[in-house]
Amino acid sequence: MAQIAQNPLVLVDGSSYLYRAYHAFPPLTNSLGEPTGAMYGVLNMLKSLIAKVQPSHLAVVFDAKGKTFRDEIFEQYKSHRPPMADELRSQIQPLHDIIRALGIPLLVVDGVEADDVIGTLAVQASDSGKKVLISTGDKDMAQLVNDNIMLINTMNNTLLDRAGVIEKYGIPPELIIDYLALMGDSSDNIPGVAGVGEKTALALLKGIGSMTEIYRNLDKVANLSIRGAKTLGEKLKNGKSDADLSYLLATIKTDVVLDIQAEQLILAESDQQKLEEYFSRYEFKRWLADFNSKSAVKSISKIEKQNYQTSTTIMPPEPLQNKIKIDRSLYETVNTQAQLENWIKKIQNAAFVAVDTETTSLDAMTAELVGISFAIENGEACYIPIAHKSKIDSQADLFSETMITANSVKLDINQIDKTSCLAQLKPILENKKIKKVGQNIKYDLTILANNDVELQGVTFDTMLESYVLNSTGRHNMDELAKRYLGYETISFEQLAGKGKNQLTFDQIDIEQATEYAAEDADVTMKLHQQLWDELQKIPKLLKLFNEIELPLMEVLSQMERNGVLIDSKALLAQSNEIAEKLSVIEQQVFEQCGETFNLASTKQLQEILFNKLGLPVIAKTPRGVPSTNEEVLDELASMGHIVPKLLIEHRGLSKLKSTYTDKLPQMVNPNTGRVHTSYHQAVTATGRLSSSDPNLQNIPIRNDEGRRIRRAFIPSEGFKIVAADYSQIELRIMAHLSQDKGLISAFKDGKDIHRSTAAEIFGLPLDQVTTEQRRSAKAINFGLIYGMSAFGLAKQLGISRANAQKYIDLYFQRYPMVQTFMTNIREKAKLQGYVETLFGRRLYLPDIHSSNAMRRKGAERVAINAPMQGTAADIIKLAMITIAQEIKNDSNIRMLMQVHDELVFEVRSEKVEEYCSRIKTLMENATQLIVPLIVDVGVGINWDEAH
Repeated sequence: MAQIAQNPLVLVDGSSYLYRAYHAFPPLTNSLGEPTGAMYGVLNMLKSLIAKVQPSHLAVVFDAKGKTFRDEIFEQYKSHRPPMADELRSQIQPLHDIIRALGIPLLVVDGVEADDVIGTLAVQASDSGKKVLISTGDKDMAQLVNDNIMLINTMNNTLLDRAGVIEKYGIPPELIIDYLALMGDSSDNIPGVAGVGEKTALALLKGIGSMTEIYRNLDKVANLSIRGAKTLGEKLKNGKSDADLSYLLATIKTDVVLDIQAEQLILAESDQQKLEEYFSRYEFKRWLADFNSKSAVKSISKIEKQNYQTSTTIMPPEPLQNKIKIDRSLYETVNTQAQLENWIKKIQNAAFVAVDTETTSLDAMTAELVGISFAIENGEACYIPIAHKSKIDSQADLFSETMITANSVKLDINQIDKTSCLAQLKPILENKKIKKVGQNIKYDLTILANNDVELQGVTFDTMLESYVLNSTGRHNMDELAKRYLGYETISFEQLAGKGKNQLTFDQIDIEQATEYAAEDADVTMKLHQQLWDELQKIPKLLKLFNEIELPLMEVLSQMERNGVLIDSKALLAQSNEIAEKLSVIEQQVFEQCGETFNLASTKQLQEILFNKLGLPVIAKTPRGVPSTNEEVLDELASMGHIVPKLLIEHRGLSKLKSTYTDKLPQMVNPNTGRVHTSYHQAVTATGRLSSSDPNLQNIPIRNDEGRRIRRAFIPSEGFKIVAADYSQIELRIMAHLSQDKGLISAFKDGKDIHRSTAAEIFGLPLDQVTTEQRRSAKAINFGLIYGMSAFGLAKQLGISRANAQKYIDLYFQRYPMVQTFMTNIREKAKLQGYVETLFGRRLYLPDIHSSNAMRRKGAERVAINAPMQGTAADIIKLAMITIAQEIKNDSNIRMLMQVHDELVFEVRSEKVEEYCSRIKTLMENATQLIVPLIVDVGVGINWDEAH
């Protein structure tokens, strides 16, 4: 096992650290609104590395601005990468300043990349006999590894020496450049040789040798045991220029002219005054308190030790990375009838099988099925290319034991085979006794349903298993494979490229398509085996998965397929009206300002508001310029300024127009004539559903324009829209969880809870409560369950902070168990690191012990609200499952939408009364609380009328 040498030269890939920190750490900000998350993450990784290695020589190297010599060689180099986000760019210079203040040498060299600077210093030190440790997550750096140079990945704490490189990549360090040159690197837009993927590149290098040797011996390529070896030599010959270019691009320079030598990279004393200034500004309070010693190494080590000692947060049940090995030689392209029959038998005999579909699009309602992959427990996997455009180099066609030829040209596997293949797969896909596992299998279920196959026997979903274990974070396959298996999957971009020239899956070379598709199924199987072991350790979560999340998946798939009808003409008419209103508002703004300008230009707006009109600066952006965000405009409008008020109205209308009235008509599916949203189960931390394309959760209902959009959601002919909404469900859950007698009594007696609360707080009979007093009580009722402070309540009600605090104190006097519940839930969160819903769903709170007061208070507010919001989400999910079972195959009713606490249906007109009663009963009895659940049901010729 590799071990770190004593006191090595440590070279840190600062640019790699920066991007990893930006994506891995929360989007933190200080009280000025300046983003700090990436800075915090990089410094955190640095202190961890220094504490672990204790070096005397260290440098952090960043990429310089502008083009490098590689851009001159190849104009498309990294050209596909999106521009750096402003919130990340704004953190670079202060991060550089802090690193320098720590006494750590920092290098930025124009014209080359950080890799080249690191490579030059590493080789220079290695040649003098010095041990070198390069900290990076970049696989390109493996080419530098030798007896003196090692790599360390601080994200997963792995070391790579020469033996480690061979174990990880299957080749020694001196062949890494050849490897990258042959297969290309999509992350850097290095082309590689067309048709040569990872597996093929490795086989070539192992079978023949370096790229130079391969091109000297192209005649030997056909004899290698590689799929498609007969045509590979020609591919290599045609791709020689791309291979040479890629080799040049992938080679790290080790001869950069530098103003500093490796032995000069000595850690210096930290600048305490500057550190105090930086840590105060960016509110790194613990670091500020802990930086007492003069040596950067000692100081950072001290912080590291203290962090480990004081951290008591219990993290979610996530196993350590178990680095797996995947043998892709066990993957098979099924392109003959015999192979297909063999795989059908394997699946029938397996305990369970992983299933994955490959399609032409991520939109399940428009995607065409290209192929299906399966995997079984022993690592065997296959890909069945049932509608592929790529040619298959084989001896037989998929459904004929002899290849049909026309003028000696092999026919492609194409759409004509699809019906026959699906007919043979349909019995196993629809067999309930054959257990299936998938990753986001809702998508596959919808794809297959659209091809007249009802996928049954779905017992597991790795995305949902991960989500139930820990709702925070990402749950896509690539992330889960890294986290649980220590494995990096083939990315789609590696096969298909990016941007407008990206290929669809049916255009991918069959060999590469098989590796990608079969790997998906294989990794899904391995993920399930890992995740299921973890899930079974926590019975509450296992029950949550089996009784709520998994059955809901099928309900959502059906809802997505149902879609909803919209009145496109009404929306387009509304768009035209909004355009006219926007024009009027623009003219009003121009008249007030005395000149015309671009309302969408932040720079011009800053000039007008703060220089010309002289309005006060409420907040500043990370760049230190006056902010014009919505919160600032609200504050300025509340002071009586007309222009900010007009700008708020303009922004709201513009968003409605671009997001809904313009876009919704364009989203009508040409085959169904309806709009089909996508529901997401594994996104929100609390368990609530989200939706996209279109997002139905954010259509505003507090203004007429928003309600008009809902009026465009209409039923099919002969049907009505029925909307069923849980009334004050989170307050009812609060009553149940807190066991407060006053709240329970109000709900049991059927009182207006806000009027009742007002009567309690102000000491009045119910009939004497004013509208204003009820409004105040409503703000308190809902505000407190979201952890609102006296400051927040004062701002919302437009009263003094003292009066707001008085209202809160009176509230807790009348409902003392609510206050007890809030206190207890905060303490419980601190003790165990998470809170739970009524059904055992967990929400982990890593910031509950944060030294940053804002983050800690935020976690405490979440601790109070999450059990209620999460329980409400669980209840409506249970209602959806029950109703879906009741109405299955019933042509009189369709469940169309779920929006927060509301379900929307399409019901045959003559059956409306009957189904309204059934829906209300089922929803109100989805679970039993100590107080009754109440559902309000409305009917109309559109969604707004029914709501």
